[in-house]
Amino acid sequence: MSDTTVLVTGGTGFIGSYVVDDLLEAGHDVVAFDRSTNTRILEKLGVADAVEVRRGDVSEATDVIGAIRETGATHVVHLAALLTTTAREHPRSALQVNIEGTNNVLEAARILEDQVDRVAWASSAAVYAPPTNYTDDDGWVTEDDLIYPDTLYGATKAYNEHQARVYYEDHGVSHVGLRPTVAYGPYRETGGSAFLANIIEKPALGEPFAVEYGDQLIDWQYVKDIAQAFRKATFAPDARLSRRIYNVRGTVASIREAAETVEAILPDAQLEVSDDGDLPWTQTLDMTAAKDDLLYEPGYDLEKGFREYIEILRAEHGLEAL
Repeated sequence: MSDTTVLVTGGTGFIGSYVVDDLLEAGHDVVAFDRSTNTRILEKLGVADAVEVRRGDVSEATDVIGAIRETGATHVVHLAALLTTTAREHPRSALQVNIEGTNNVLEAARILEDQVDRVAWASSAAVYAPPTNYTDDDGWVTEDDLIYPDTLYGATKAYNEHQARVYYEDHGVSHVGLRPTVAYGPYRETGGSAFLANIIEKPALGEPFAVEYGDQLIDWQYVKDIAQAFRKATFAPDARLSRRIYNVRGTVASIREAAETVEAILPDAQLEVSDDGDLPWTQTLDMTAAKDDLLYEPGYDLEKGFREYIEILRAEHGLEAL
């Protein structure tokens, strides 16, 4: 039994399940806290029997405080949120889940200050303005650049950065927020960028796919790298932190380069890439601080991440291995 217990909100979701898996692999006890007790992804990852799954709603303060107190959680990874499209369709729910839910987590950490050592939580690259607002010669966006989200989802994350700062400065709640970008990997189903999975999934299953955006850049962040980033944010010593909010990313590559990577793995892939459309996201994030302070280093480049993703998909559908 570990001397650390990590409660992961959103712990049965896509990223949450991988975070649970990563934490268990590192030797921690883990509680997956979520409104959904569907353990499908945890089962796919082979860890459903190794984690306590606790039903609860982050927008209900008593659920959050009770879960942390009763499980003896020493650390919290807070991932539960309504993502871009759902937030747009259900704005009041987005405020309740994303903002009030985060407040409930921070308030629980304040109340249980003798028990909770750290809250690591998911901000988002969505806090940044659209790409045309950044004109530096090197093209890389740092944590100190303009925050001006153009979605409600991004706005909730920007607000959370402010309230987390207040809880740290006024109440001593140790927190680290991460700004991930485009998460990809097996079992993702939701989110504004989930359609990009079809660049990989359709060819993996022998189906044609047409995609827009050609030479526009995406940060392709394999979900296992995001998981290890949250683990490192959870346990990095306070003394090593130069800030409390960090950019984290994977491999920056264009849609066309991604398609070419798939075609190199699957020579028979039927992918059509056009230059139509404009991506709304800022993807070229500098992560020097995360490397220096959190010792975060992506383990998956485009080829390695895509290949593992394709292998898992093909095995699940009874197709021949690569």
